Amino acid sequence: MSPILTSIVTAAGGILAGLALAAALLWRQQQVLTRARYAADHDDTTGLPNRRALLAALTRATRTDGPFGLVLLDLDHFKAINDTFGHEAGNDVLTEVGRRLAALRGPVRLAARLSGDEYALLIDGGADDVAAAARAAWRTVGRHPVDLGAHIVAVRASVGHTTAALGVDPRTLLRQADIAMYQAKETGSGVHGVSATTGHTGLPPGTRLRDLRRR
Repeated sequence: MSPILTSIVTAAGGILAGLALAAALLWRQQQVLTRARYAADHDDTTGLPNRRALLAALTRATRTDGPFGLVLLDLDHFKAINDTFGHEAGNDVLTEVGRRLAALRGPVRLAARLSGDEYALLIDGGADDVAAAARAAWRTVGRHPVDLGAHIVAVRASVGHTTAALGVDPRTLLRQADIAMYQAKETGSGVHGVSATTGHTGLPPGTRLRDLRRR
């Protein structure tokens, strides 16, 4: 092989090696970006979509013509599970509850974990569909105890639901479902629904629903 041809082949090899390296670096960057995007919209413990993802989905839902609603769930006496069995066992319960909710079929569009022991379901359909989904979620969460290996823990939830009114914004919808969930917990009914246009909570001024639900 002539010196000139050898130089050309060597240069071409160097270029190909450089392109391969650049492609590998680009692939790694894309993987890091994909993981970062996933982490931004998903809960670390359960793998479910998080509050940010839910708000985005609710915003999209308000821009369509189809009816929809929201279901909120709060586990009853979850603090006692953490205190008795430890946070790792508590995380196992949260993960199992998330798995059960994610397995629910239509009209459930999205199952999300908001924070702590709070979950949300975005439901396609009118008031009857939303109410039926809320009851199904309540039954699904409490139907079987959670096996923690050394212990078996019974799990129950308080569930609130509301149907989106025309022009309602996502945070108002969350507030209304939160009110319904508080009522379910206070009355021990398990499931309670309110209208998205309801403005009166029946609670003393300054009361935080999150605190009341921990009673």
